[in-house]
Amino acid sequence: MPNIKSAKKRVRGSAKKEVVNNNISASMKTAIKNFEKSVKANDKDQASNNLNIAIQRIDKARSAGLIHLNKAARLKSRLTKAKNEME
Repeated sequence: MPNIKSAKKRVRGSAKKEVVNNNISASMKTAIKNFEKSVKANDKDQASNNLNIAIQRIDKARSAGLIHLNKAARLKSRLTKAKNEME
């Protein structure tokens, strides 16, 4: 446990940021899984809707600095490719 006042503040701030970052990461992963389920079920309308949600969540994680730019692009590319192969 830190003794210095500013270090104590950093611990509190870090804990708050950790909660927010975990929520963003979890929602991104959930959105991706929901999209993959709809692709597997071959539901085009639901897949299209879930793709848009997944891309929004990926972009949010990227802007928060939780994932690298290239990883975000790779994920979006793979998801879009999967949707296009349904048709």
